[in-house]
This record gives sequence, structure tokens and C-alpha cells, in this order.
Amino acid sequence: MLHGKKVLLGVTGSIAAYKSAHLVRLLVKAGADVRVVITPAASEFVTPLTLSTLSKNPVMDSFTNDDRGAKVWNNHVELGLWADLFIVAPASSNTLSKMASGQCDNLLTATYASAKCPVYIAPAMDLDMYAHPANLENLSKLESFGNHIIPAEEGELASGLEGKGRMAEPENIISFIESHIRSNLPLYGKSVLINGGPTYEAIDAVRFIGNRSSGKMAVALAQAALQLGAKVELVLGPTALEASHANLTITRVESTQEMYDAVTTRVKGADIIILAAAVSDYKPKTQIAEKQKKSKDDWSIELVPTVDILSEVGATRSSKQYLVGFALETQNEEEYAQGKLERKKLDMIILNSLRTQGAGFGVDTNQVIIFDKDNNRVELPLMSKLEVAQQIFEQILTRYEG
Repeated sequence: MLHGKKVLLGVTGSIAAYKSAHLVRLLVKAGADVRVVITPAASEFVTPLTLSTLSKNPVMDSFTNDDRGAKVWNNHVELGLWADLFIVAPASSNTLSKMASGQCDNLLTATYASAKCPVYIAPAMDLDMYAHPANLENLSKLESFGNHIIPAEEGELASGLEGKGRMAEPENIISFIESHIRSNLPLYGKSVLINGGPTYEAIDAVRFIGNRSSGKMAVALAQAALQLGAKVELVLGPTALEASHANLTITRVESTQEMYDAVTTRVKGADIIILAAAVSDYKPKTQIAEKQKKSKDDWSIELVPTVDILSEVGATRSSKQYLVGFALETQNEEEYAQGKLERKKLDMIILNSLRTQGAGFGVDTNQVIIFDKDNNRVELPLMSKLEVAQQIFEQILTRYEG
């Protein structure tokens, strides 16, 4: 959720500021671009050098910084507009009061007043300060402004007392923010089932019938679905690709029958189904248990059709499920793809062409044409497979009514 995000971290004068170093480290590890702004009092608890080293950016603590003897203006408006999200952690009682009343006597509070992005506030103070009516009123007011309050936690406080007021642990701050971002994504709470890669049909103990599919398009589709907040079930044929995410489950299969079994047992729980696998259409009628020895004689292999996964899912899925198929053609591409869309009862079909340079199997780019059941046609230019996947989901979201 935080990968590629521009995160501004505000650190205030609280003993909990020592935790901000760990928070910066977690944000950077999550793939965020982190900049830190601190109040003058914060530097008494954590050094700017520590935060600068961890964030890989200069730490800003005043409206002007010295640059070899020259004063350099830190533009709080520019800083507030730069951020995709602003975290104030720890937020002391003093800073909370200033933020609630609109005081801008330091760079942090001035930047807060200029910020247009979501703001997350993690208060930190002793239990009596936290429970004081003035502080509770400030938190309530800040929440009414549209800010997101990360609840303080209970435990041992700097005073030696036990109670509520501890700043949330950095891991919990990250979890809170990621959950909040995810809950506002268009596919939050939805389940997406995707299959991809080739299938291998055994001829004998060592040989098989297969194709050149790499599974890259399916993995890109899974990544795009995860970016939109979905939980993803990815059924993947034999491929070297790896992927991991808390909301991603990968099932590895080899044969078409194994892929059929894996897909059909997961269809019921899916809201959106995208069948992108390059499934073998035929398999040997008889599989030889041992390796077939080479001889001078011809070797004929009788092939029989494999189970049609796309047709089966199209015939049995519910009307509330959105079904997308893929077609890879080498001639009469659009005619064949539209025929497949209708014949297999799909909502949408994605047409690949092996005749397009930079598209098809084993490459990182693709060029597709999208057809839907209402005869709409969208042609995409050559782009990365992730960008193609994102465009496919953009088209799905304009049509999916689940």
C-alpha cells in the first residue's frame, strides 16, 4: 500500500520521538519516499542526523536552513503539496493544540496547515494529559477536520505510570495506515481469481506437450488487483515466477486437469474471474509411465482434447460474477476473439496477437484489444504488462456492478 508513496513524517517534542527512527525505517522498507520535518523540541529527543540517515533525505526543522552560510527557504506550502500522506508521530499535546487552533509558529504546523493529502496523527503523552478534556477536544476537532487519529496504546509511560497515552508502535502505525488506504480502494472486500502460465501434458516420464507462456501477464494482473485492494487467488501453471503479498494466495499446478480442479473449486468465492492461462488444448490419450527410448521408427502420439476451463466457468458462474477470458490468435484475430466471447459466455475478452512485435509470450510488454459483451472495443498501445493489467482493471471497474 505504501510502495511509491511520498510520505511526510512530522516528529514533535515527545519522549516517543525515539520511535520515529524505527517508523522511518519501516516506511522506507515499504517502498515509500520519506521526508521528515521536526519541531525544534523534537531534536532534544532524536537527532536530525539519525532521521536524515534513515530517510535518505535532509531533515527540515525550521523555515530556513543554512547552506554553507546562506539561508535557504523551506517552502512549507510546497512541502505540504508534495506529500501523498502526512504522518505526525509522535504528536505531543502542545502540537495537537496548535494544529487544532490553526497556529503556525513552526515549520511542522505551517506545513500541516498547507497539506492537501490525508493526515494521520499518532498522539503521545502521559495518561492524565491524554485524558484531559482539552486534549480530547483537540483530538475530536482534528478528526472533524478530516484527519485520521491513530489511537494511543496502553502500557508503561515515561512517568512510570501505567495507562493509555503511549504512541502506537511503529508497526501498528503502518498497519493502521495501510488498512485505511486499502479500505478506500475500489476492490476492497472483493475477491479476484486469476489463472496464468502454461499447462504441461505429460507424454512419458520426462517429456510433455506445452507452450511458451511465462505467466507474466497473470502475475501483472494479480499485482494490479492487489493495488486496488482485492484479495487474489492466483492459480499458476509451471513457471519460474514468484510473487508474495499478504492478500495473495498462489496455487501451483502443472496439467490442465489440475488447473481445472484448482480453478473450479475456487470460483464460488470469487467476485471477478480472469482466466489468462495458456491452457493446452490437447493431451496424449495415453501417458507412458517410463521414458520412451529413441529408435529409428516413427513415433505417433494420439491426442485428445483437454477439459475446457473457460467454457465450464462461463456456463456455471453466477450472474453477479464478472468473467474475463483471454484469446491468443494468429489470424482473423478480432473475429475469433469476439466469437469466443459469445460462445463461452464471457463478460470481456482480451485479445493478444503473436504478430505484434513486443507482445505475447515471454516479454515484459504487451499490446491488447479489449472487447466486452456490449460490443465495446478498446485498443491499447504497446506498454508494460503491469500497465496493461491496470488498464484492464480500469475497464472492468467501469462495467462491474458487484
